[in-house]
Amino acid sequence: MEKVQLFNILDSVDSTNNYAMARINEGLAEHGMAWFAREQTSGKGQRGKKWQSEPDNNIILSITVKPSPAFISNPFYLSALVATTCNDFLQKITGENFYIKWPNDLFWRDRKTGGILIENKFSGDSWNWAVVGIGINVNQIMFGGELARAASLKQVSGKDQYEPVKLARELHEFLLEKINCVTEKGFAALINEYNNNLYKKNNEAKLKKENAVFSTIIKEVNHFGQLVTNDTIERIFDFGEVQWVVEAE
Repeated sequence: MEKVQLFNILDSVDSTNNYAMARINEGLAEHGMAWFAREQTSGKGQRGKKWQSEPDNNIILSITVKPSPAFISNPFYLSALVATTCNDFLQKITGENFYIKWPNDLFWRDRKTGGILIENKFSGDSWNWAVVGIGINVNQIMFGGELARAASLKQVSGKDQYEPVKLARELHEFLLEKINCVTEKGFAALINEYNNNLYKKNNEAKLKKENAVFSTIIKEVNHFGQLVTNDTIERIFDFGEVQWVVEAE
């Protein structure tokens, strides 16, 4: 029987998340399989936004995951685990502090360096698969449009050049080890780690709900993955209910 190749490289694809989901639908995916793209022509971000990336300069990676009982009993667990693992990975590579901008963007100072998009496949009420999509700016230094104020690892560290494929392999192994070792007992500690690295924690931030922009203090993310803030009252927001308004430097 042919051995399954867990880490796969694609020269060009519309979206690695689309590609991974298609492999699931065809019955060709296995837990832990990953697809790295040198070029992505129609990358996806949160809330329908596009993820723009120069060819051969960044990490564009999607991993297929069979949710374990720990994830099924705590649905936010997978998102938090991926975000904290990626954040830790970036800190180890660069020696700089990175933060998780709720729900799962990776920020250096006030500049976006990476993003995570998790898409799920259900059969009735059964959560059968998750596709974990990760985009990280590695060597790219020119950004435009919605990403005009983004930053890459090269800019953060001042290093001449990184090898995106090598970094993607290391991240895949690092993340898969975390996913495979997860237990429900580790959920509380994980949420603490997520909040210890939460962007703007205990600081004032501007959020936008519908057409209203307001200032509030970022307190934490709770076990349900909701953002908790405080101003005149405590507020709790579900994913997608508010958007960040990040001020220009």
